[in-house]
Amino acid sequence: MVRIYRHESLLGFFKGMSFPVASIAVVNSVLFGVYSNALLLLTATSHQERRAQPPSYMHIFLAGCTGGFLQAYFLAPFDLIKVRLQNQTEPRAQPGSPRPRYQGPMHCAASIFQEEGPRGLFRGAWALTLRDTPTLGIYFITYEGLCHQYTPEGQNPSSATVLVAGGFAGIASWVTATPLDVIKSRMQMDGLRGKVYRGVLDCMVSSVRQEGVGVFLRGLTINSARAFPVNAVTFLSYEYLLRWWG
Repeated sequence: MVRIYRHESLLGFFKGMSFPVASIAVVNSVLFGVYSNALLLLTATSHQERRAQPPSYMHIFLAGCTGGFLQAYFLAPFDLIKVRLQNQTEPRAQPGSPRPRYQGPMHCAASIFQEEGPRGLFRGAWALTLRDTPTLGIYFITYEGLCHQYTPEGQNPSSATVLVAGGFAGIASWVTATPLDVIKSRMQMDGLRGKVYRGVLDCMVSSVRQEGVGVFLRGLTINSARAFPVNAVTFLSYEYLLRWWG
């Protein structure tokens, strides 16, 4: 944090923010929409009926995995651009200093398309899919399990329960996701240096050889610290919206 501030000022902490802000509504609508409808197909019970007839954890896991799998393909181009912009260091503007490689998210997207082709926008998509498919199954199981544990039978969980369950679901998902998140990010940056990794497995093996097994836990602390408040609010919004419109 200190190095980013010294090198790039406060603006360095908001690098790559515009595309996640623009895409978060679409990505979350796909994830939660697919999850809810997959669970409806698997259990034949509506959201309100599930409090009286809780679905099995297997059904929750399968519905979450389905949502994670489909979400990954909507997320991939946005995530790639975010990672490229975040990894681009830009010193504080000074007269005569060279311009950064990417001038913004749209310029980044156009540059990737021109230099790496349409497939370049989906670089790292397989790693992202492998990250999100099981992770989001665990994410929803943790949330539903904690809500069920601390909510009287047949009632809706309280706001406090939803916030805590959502926060811990976020942490549980990132504990699972971080190893493949490291690999995903490395493959997304691969295009800047020419093709270095031949695939997900090659990236994993190369990373372990060069930096040891601990490389898979890079970023876990900050991911977990971010995950609790973000997912607590996400699930609270999800529950209230379903109650209002259900």
